[in-house]
Parts: sequence; structure tokens; C-alpha cells
Amino acid sequence: MEDIQITQRNSTVSETGESDQCRDIISSLPKEEGWVSGYMYLYQGFWCPPKEIHAVVSFQNNFQACNTDTILVSMPKSGTTWLKALVFSIINREKYQTAESPLNSFNPHDLVPFFEYRLYANNQVPDLSAFPSPRIFSTHVPYPSLPESIRNSTCRVVYICRNPLDNFISFWHFLSKARPERRGPLLLEEAFDSFCNGVVGFGPFFDHVLGYWKESLERPEKVLFLKFEDLKEDINSQMKSLAVFLGCPFSLEEERDGVIEDISKLCSLDSLKDIEANKRGKSIPYFENNTLFRRGEVGDWINYLTPEMVDRLNKITEQKLAGSGLEFKITSL
Repeated sequence: MEDIQITQRNSTVSETGESDQCRDIISSLPKEEGWVSGYMYLYQGFWCPPKEIHAVVSFQNNFQACNTDTILVSMPKSGTTWLKALVFSIINREKYQTAESPLNSFNPHDLVPFFEYRLYANNQVPDLSAFPSPRIFSTHVPYPSLPESIRNSTCRVVYICRNPLDNFISFWHFLSKARPERRGPLLLEEAFDSFCNGVVGFGPFFDHVLGYWKESLERPEKVLFLKFEDLKEDINSQMKSLAVFLGCPFSLEEERDGVIEDISKLCSLDSLKDIEANKRGKSIPYFENNTLFRRGEVGDWINYLTPEMVDRLNKITEQKLAGSGLEFKITSL
């Protein structure tokens, strides 16, 4: 795997990771208590911890997209790791047979790095010229806050979303593991209230989803909108559509030879869980790799949410999505 060359910004970093450039901006923003530690701040309409805000600002100011780039986007815990594995494998299938795939040795987040968690984190401005083309990157940043070079170029954006009930439960489980013991457990009811009020990392959830949904309708050649539930229901069909969008459709020969099935198996949750690199280490700061993989099922919310909670979030969903044409498949209680 190619190394990424990193150069340092000329700015001072405080103990919380805020640069002098961003500290004044952050201090003036609305804030709410974070799910894990510290505060989240409302920057450009979305909630974000201060370290990530600095990285996002650097990303916005410095990243120059190439027309051949592919940018993977999601709300956290929407199938991000799965999407990275799939897209990396589809694009690089002529370079690597599944048995020799880097996915057998590296976490998907190492192969498709985040802008805000890795490339522009800690005051770094990366030299991305060494990245092999076509480059694949990822982010949780909402569409309106993407750098102009991404929005104005012909690079491709692949967005994956998940129904809000399952997204919340997955997010709650994930951040509960990262929460310091001194803060006590992350109570389901408190986290649910925050989620419903839009106070969630890179949210509000519905603003994030609708931003990419509307762009996919206006520019379908630019933004492909995927649903986690559709991939779980018919992965082969979804992979075909994904490959066409990426400009590397599967040939009839590849279909006959079972290439789609091979990639699907390689990228499955069970396969990824068994890879040693995904059992240890931290490919994303603060989060152990083994916490990135839980159940990956549709409808797990049934095991946690009360009927009253489901009714509340369903009503919010109906209100937020009204007139958009976007619908989620929700398993009934």
C-alpha cells in the first residue's frame, strides 16, 4: 500500500487540537454536550467536535479534487466500512485478485482514508500527489460544506445512508464503547433525545441525508445515492449499479466467472471481522478497529427502542422527508 506524504501546517495547536486559526471561530459557535467527551459545535449547520472542525476547515481550504477521484460519503454508522471495501475492490479488481486483495491485510479505512480523521487531522496538509489514480477518499461532511473543487469538478460521489432507527442504534452502540468510564454509560434515552433533536456528529441526520439525496436527483452522473437496506437485500444488483456509476462495469465474462460474488464475499461483514488487521489497532483515531464491526443487520432497533420512541422518530422522519421522494424501508414492530 502506497504511503501518504504529510507536511505540517504552520499553526499552533492547543491541547484540544484547535489551531489558532480555528479557535476564535469555534468559541463563537453554538455548542452542546458531546456523546463521548467534551462538546460538539454547530459549524456550517452541522455538529462536530473541535478537532474535526479544524480538520474540516483545512480540508475545505486545501483539497483539490481530480476529475477521476471518487469520494465516499455517509453519516457515521451507515455502512461506511462496507462501502469502502466494496468500492476499493470494484475499482481495483483488475489489479488485485480477491486472494491477493489488500483488504486481507489492511482495514478498509487504511485503504480509503478519511479527510477529517486522517488526511487533514492534527494540522496536517497532505501531499496527495503520490496517491494512485483513480484516488478514493471518504468523509462524513455534509454536501454544502464539501470543498468547491469536489462540488464543481466531475469527480464522483457515492453516498450511503441507513434508515434512522438502525442508524441511531448503531451509533449509540459504537460511541458507548468509546465513551470514557468517568462519564458513566451513554444512556439510550438521552442519546435518543439528542438524535431526534439533530444533535449528533455531522448531523442533523435528515439534513445530511437530504443534502445528498437532492443532489443525486439533480446530478445523477455526479452523486450516486445508496441505501444500506438495498445492499443487504440484493448486493449483486447494487454492486452492478455501483460499478457502472464508477465507470468500470462488470463484463459478462466477469459475471459468469463469479467475480461479483467473490467481491461480495470478500467484503462481507463476516469476512472483514475475521481479518487480523480488523481485530486490533486504530485506523480511525479514538476507535478500536474491532468496534467498527457489530451486527450489520437491518431492523436491530426492534431490540432496543420502545414503541413510543419508534413512533416519535417515525413522525420526525415523515415530517423531514415529506415531498422529497426519499423513503426508508422500516421493519414493523
